[in-house]
This record gives sequence, structure tokens and C-alpha cells, in this order.
Amino acid sequence: MPENTDDILTLLPSRLKEARRAKGLSLEAVANLSGVSRSMVSQIERGESSPTIATLWNLTRALQVDFAGLLDAADKADRIEVLRDGDVPTIDNMGQGCRIRILSPPEDAGGHEVYDILFETGGALDSQPHGRGTAEHLTVLEGDIAVTSGSAHMRLHTGDTARYAADIPHNITAPDNAARVFLIVKNG
Repeated sequence: MPENTDDILTLLPSRLKEARRAKGLSLEAVANLSGVSRSMVSQIERGESSPTIATLWNLTRALQVDFAGLLDAADKADRIEVLRDGDVPTIDNMGQGCRIRILSPPEDAGGHEVYDILFETGGALDSQPHGRGTAEHLTVLEGDIAVTSGSAHMRLHTGDTARYAADIPHNITAPDNAARVFLIVKNG
């Protein structure tokens, strides 16, 4: 955390702007979420106005950032968050003969979800339609896979990538051998 008030006033505008952009929010969206006027948010981000504690509280809540972390002097790019192999969350009760490793952080659920899926020979993951506009991007890391999306069917081999609608019934199977895929679910 910065040592003095001048440090805080120097860091605050750029950090608030970085937090807003990282969330993909416009000034208008932050104004609507926080109850702070669009012009005030803009003035704060440009360093032309110093927010009150109440205003800062509303902005940090709207941006879902911690006040202390917002002003942390250490550059977040200089950190590496590690989740060791044995600590990666898994789902073993979905599908048959498959183990799903959840690679994306919990806060990404409902956005871009990333999975590493291991299939036993004959393993299958049958999925009901996800939300409207959802698509899946699957890359075969090892083995052969069969993918079905609605009435479309495709066989994939190691190194192949498929993109398909996931807002309709779809499934992934390893009919002939064990396989491993990298799956990104992009919710619409």
C-alpha cells in the first residue's frame, strides 16, 4: 500500500481506469453500477477530482475490486498465480468414463470456461443445451474424439480443433481409445 497521500492520489486514477477496462466496462456502465455520475467517474480517472470515501467505496464495489489491492504498489504483472496439478478442481460425476479438470478461475464461470478432459476408451460427455449463443472450442490433445452438435457429427484426431454450437444438445465421445481434450466454453 502507498506510504503517503500523494502516492494514493497518483495511483488511484490509473488503477480505477485499469480495473474498469479489465472488466470490459464503459464509463456509463460503471456509473450505472455504482450510482456515481459518468462525468465524476471520468474526472476521477483523469485525476481531475478526488473521490470521497463513499464514492470510492461505491466504485470499488461496482468494479468488484478490493480497495487495498487497488492501491497496492506492486505491479500485478509481476506475479504468477499457480495452482499445482493436485489442486486443480475436478468433476468426476459428469458424463461416463471421463474426468473434467477445471482450469479457469471460479470468477470466470458463466463467461469463458476452460477445461482439460480425460476420456477412458468409450468415455462420453453428453451435454444439454447451454445458454443461447454459447459455443464450444475443442482441441484434441491425445487420441481420437467424436463430436456431435445437434445433427452435425465430426471425427477429430490429435491436433484437430472444432468449434460448434453448444446451445443445442451436444456430446463428445472417445469411441476407440483413451483421449484428452482442451475445451473452452464461450457463453453467449
